[in-house]
Amino acid sequence: MIEQVLTRRGAALRVKITVKTLISLGVIALAVILPQLIHLALGAPGGVQWLPMYLPILLGGCLLGWKWGMGVGILSPAISFAITALAGNPMPAAVRLPYMIVELAVFGAVSGLFSRRIAKNGWMAFPAVLLAEVAGRLVFLAVAAIFESVSPLSAAVVWSQIQTGLLGMVLQAVLVPFAVMGLRLLLIRDKE
Repeated sequence: MIEQVLTRRGAALRVKITVKTLISLGVIALAVILPQLIHLALGAPGGVQWLPMYLPILLGGCLLGWKWGMGVGILSPAISFAITALAGNPMPAAVRLPYMIVELAVFGAVSGLFSRRIAKNGWMAFPAVLLAEVAGRLVFLAVAAIFESVSPLSAAVVWSQIQTGLLGMVLQAVLVPFAVMGLRLLLIRDKE
């Protein structure tokens, strides 16, 4: 969506890259900070239920497109892990990190596939987020099933986590599209 807005405004490639980089850094920062706040307020179970890192990734995908969305999906859990490990409490946990990187990469890429359509019709953010959530969770479950013989994270544990996080996913399936539509309206209105 950002690409289309910048193109309509005649922005140079350097400007597009700069804007996308700044938005990506903001998304990654939000993906690091939001889980910390949820864990402080609700503990580790709050993170599994509300899935706070997923919201910025879905937002980033819708705004930035599939390549940049996949990039923030990969970098967010890795950077969060690196920063929080320095404090002695890595989030996500090391055993969960590779799974989360793959899952969030899918979230960012799938929601980003709709970025051009969202630029034309803000309501497309709803299927973008829903399909990204379903695809990401299915990939998470599939990867856990494939590697359960060598990982402590089994498909049964992942299925339980998916069920626990259902309310958070539903909430994000509503909040993210409305946030994207609001940003779209601001950007379009600002253009006119």
